[in-house]
Parts: sequence; C-alpha cells; structure tokens
Amino acid sequence: MKSDLSANFYFIFKWVIIISFVFYAVFPFLWLVLASLKTNAELLDNPFKLPAVFQFKNYTEAIEAAGLGRLIINSLVISTCATFLNILFASMCAFAIARHTFWGKNVLFLMITAGILVPLNALIIPYFAIINFLNLYDTRIGLILVYCAIGLPVSTFILTEFFRSIPKEIEEASFLDGCNFVARYFRIMLPLALPGLATAGTFQFILCWNEFIYAMLLTSSTEIRTIQFGISYFTNQFFSDYVGMFAAVVVSILPSITVFILFQERVITGLTAGSVKG
Repeated sequence: MKSDLSANFYFIFKWVIIISFVFYAVFPFLWLVLASLKTNAELLDNPFKLPAVFQFKNYTEAIEAAGLGRLIINSLVISTCATFLNILFASMCAFAIARHTFWGKNVLFLMITAGILVPLNALIIPYFAIINFLNLYDTRIGLILVYCAIGLPVSTFILTEFFRSIPKEIEEASFLDGCNFVARYFRIMLPLALPGLATAGTFQFILCWNEFIYAMLLTSSTEIRTIQFGISYFTNQFFSDYVGMFAAVVVSILPSITVFILFQERVITGLTAGSVKG
C-alpha cells in the first residue's frame, strides 16, 4: 500500500515539475506571439486578453518599417558562413586530438576547451583591436571571423568527444586500404560524424543568430547590421508601437527555433555520443 502511494506521489510530482518547466519556458513566447497580434489599445487595456481580431498586418508593417528583409539576409549570410568555418576548423582540430597521439595533445585540448569558461564580454577589447588592425571593421567578414572564433571551444569539445566514440577499427581498415590522413578525415570520419557536426553546427548557428554585443561593437552601417542589432534601432525609433516591436522580435527568433526543431534529434544523438560504451 505504501509503495503504491509513494509511486503515485512520485508520478504526480514528476509531472508537476515537468509541466511547470514547460509553462515557464513556453508561456513568455506564447504571450509575445499573442501580443504581436493585438492593437496597441488592446495591449495597454489588458496584456493577457486574447485579441478581438488577429492583426497579422503588424508583421507586414514591422517588416517594412524595420527593413527586416535586409537584416535577415545579413544574419543568414553571416551566421551560415561563420557556422561553416567553425565546423570546418573545429572538426579538423577535434579529429587530430581524438584520433592521433602527439606531444602536448591534452594541454592543447584543455587550452581550447577552457575558452568555454571565458565570458564573451571579457574579449571585447582584444577582438575589436584585432578586427580594427585588419581593417575589417564594419564588414561581414569581420563578424564572420569573430563568430567563428567565439564558438570554437564548444564545437571542438563536442566534436572531440564524438570522434572518440567512433570505433578505431573503421579508421584502421581505411588505413590498410591506402587512405592517407586527409582521405580518412574527409571520406571516413566526417560522414560518420554527421550527428556531431549537426549538434555543433546547430549550437553555433543559434549563437551567431542571437548574438548582439559583437554585432553592435563591430558594425556601424545599416547595410551590415544583423537582425538582433537592427531591431534595437527599431525599438528606439518606434518605442510607442509596442505590437510592431513584438512582431519584429517574433520574426527575429523564429529562424533559430526552426533550426533547433529541424535538428533536435541529431543534436540529442550528438550530445549522447560516447556516453554508453559497448
């Protein structure tokens, strides 16, 4: 009898905790979407009341007023290029560390992954000085290089653990078949590491898309601004148009949510790789 009561209590307690976390995570986004579909009068009258008529025109007006089309294109180009370079460099480094033995390997891995603990704000001055010295200020290339660099510690850590989970017999068989170092990397290891690449790439893309500090620091012209930085100007210029601001914010966060939903299974596979040894 007591075991049944404890089991029921555990079941109810578990679902209360799960539902609480889901509500905590989802409610702000749902409120933001509903608020973006109201009029300003409805929002100020009762922020939690459903809109009488869904105002989808808020999105078209926000896109036109804030120039979200150009900002989205900038963010897509910068985030995609930075993610590609980040995964390329991180996978090369991770492959060398995970599959080969050389002097200082553990120290190198420790130095790279220690960057995870360094706050991004602490590197503002060095990055600004380097980008300015290279004459890359207010350029897409400057932002791409910085975004690629700040995500290397996390990507290298994820990919190193994933490469270590791949059986060595596969690589040894390819070596006996005549594959050299480069061929083993591109033809054997990279295809096998696709879940890890998807995991690291998803985190890197979301980081690049949502980044604000370096976009503000390293750009000044409207042609180079990313969507997160551009929306800050929109909110300052149209501070009384709350529903327009909310619509612009919803548009800005949809791509990162979409990317995570599309790759969530591969992300889970990549994060759990190597956790079970058979």
